Amino acid sequence: MGSLKLSEQEIINSLCMYIAAKRQVSPENVEIELMYDDDYGFSAESHVNGRSQILITANMIEALRFYIEHQLNMDPFAAAIELELDDDEGIIAYVR
Repeated sequence: MGSLKLSEQEIINSLCMYIAAKRQVSPENVEIELMYDDDYGFSAESHVNGRSQILITANMIEALRFYIEHQLNMDPFAAAIELELDDDEGIIAYVR
């Protein structure tokens, strides 16, 4: 597998799909807010049916693996995934 860059929107989409599968709702019913903190790193907050949940970096990586498997039809465990904060593009992910 070559190197692949996932945009902030693709990360949000992966989290929507992941949470939707876990909560048995449509991805359109999931709202995601990505966050970065110098002390805590990457996280996201999901909102589904009036309930919110904080997702830590490990959850985000798990969601990206879910996306890689189900949307990109690639082996999700053959990939090294690294989240990065970019000044222009926001939060992006490199899949190697």
